[in-house]
Amino acid sequence: MKDFKSYSNEHPEKKPAEENQSTYNNTVELAKVISKAMNGKSETQILHTIITEAERGKREGTLSNADLDNFYNALAPLLDGLKKRKLREVIMRLKSI
Repeated sequence: MKDFKSYSNEHPEKKPAEENQSTYNNTVELAKVISKAMNGKSETQILHTIITEAERGKREGTLSNADLDNFYNALAPLLDGLKKRKLREVIMRLKSI
């Protein structure tokens, strides 16, 4: 799986209107790949995979704290209180790396 920044910067020469459609298409494709990769895995396995990839990205400098905030803001509305709190704790831990 590509890191977040290289995936989003894949086609920098496109015009703004094309960029919006391209971003949408890239996001849809990424969601399909992630869904397929996570199909049949438990919540614990998924969380472990996310943490492992995020830790790698932070250590390599390819994942910023702003990226982590964006990830949290995108997922938080989909979660209940306990899961949202757990995700916030994970994000805070990752930010300290």
